Amino acid sequence: MNPHPPTVLTELELDALTELVNIGVSRAAASLREMVGRQEVILSVPNVVVVSRTEAIALLSKQESNRLVAVHQVFEGDITGRALLIFPETNSLELVRAVTGGELSLEDILELEQEALAETGNVILNGCLATIANMLQRSLKMSLPEILRGQGPEFFELEPPPEAGDVVLFLYINFAVHERDIRGYIAMLMDMPSLSALKHLLGEFIERETGQSAAHPDATA
Repeated sequence: MNPHPPTVLTELELDALTELVNIGVSRAAASLREMVGRQEVILSVPNVVVVSRTEAIALLSKQESNRLVAVHQVFEGDITGRALLIFPETNSLELVRAVTGGELSLEDILELEQEALAETGNVILNGCLATIANMLQRSLKMSLPEILRGQGPEFFELEPPPEAGDVVLFLYINFAVHERDIRGYIAMLMDMPSLSALKHLLGEFIERETGQSAAHPDATA
């Protein structure tokens, strides 16, 4: 069975999506900055790829061999799917330390970890996805955040069972909060109709921004 998604984004569509993701992440960083007392917060997305679920699991397993923690939210609208903000478990404690100002004891940090991770994940995922949807002139409804723990494959096999053709928009993401470097990932799991809808919306966005058709990028306006 071919692990590659049959509906792929063109280079122009992927460039447009990467631009939207970076704007979304920048806005999420601004919201996170408010949350951590206006300390410097830097979020960057060096890489955006669209892969099959099998490939997403392989990518995550290659990068991370230890236990992971994820903030999980379901999004609904023209595009429907799941969003995951994923960290190595050790990095999640660093993130909580950063968010809480680094003054708390380990015992207090562990006590606050669930709440702080849920709030941080909600700020980042909501900020990123809401911005992307807004720039695509659509709206999304997000569920409340849920904290998951385990290995990478478990995050991509959540109930209800995923469809065979599901794809994953996989974003590597680097954080710097309170001078702590924290790496993580954002994964958006979508079915084929949602990927097709995203492809269509990206085409409309490209046409609005450039006057060019995404299907025919060399066409003049």
